[in-house]
Amino acid sequence: MEHEGKKVQKKEAQTPIEAERTRNQKVYAPIVDIYEKKEAVVVIADMPGVDEKSVDITLDKNVLTITGTVEPASYKGHSIVHAEYDVGDYERAFTISDEVDRDRIEASVKNGVVRLTLPKAERVKAKKIAVKTG
Repeated sequence: MEHEGKKVQKKEAQTPIEAERTRNQKVYAPIVDIYEKKEAVVVIADMPGVDEKSVDITLDKNVLTITGTVEPASYKGHSIVHAEYDVGDYERAFTISDEVDRDRIEASVKNGVVRLTLPKAERVKAKKIAVKTG
């Protein structure tokens, strides 16, 4: 996990008013880091238990939503007596500005860490302006 050394606490997601959940499972807001590079904004979301088949990323108008479903572990022949780690799905939404080139957004997932690259639109990239004499 990319955030070793950080205290990781799960925070339950707030349920959007309009949304009804079809799964009877807790939903957590994944912990994210967002950083800006010269050409893009990068979002790193910790979503333990999520892989490429169970993560869904949508962009609807200006809202980028990351959802991930996690199936609770089952132990054949055993039952859990005590568990301190709670399993649940993940959901978090971000409002993005027009400064993002929506057609070039990329996403990947590895070891439960979702990485989104939001390239900056051409018109908002910093440019060096040549200064002429006279």
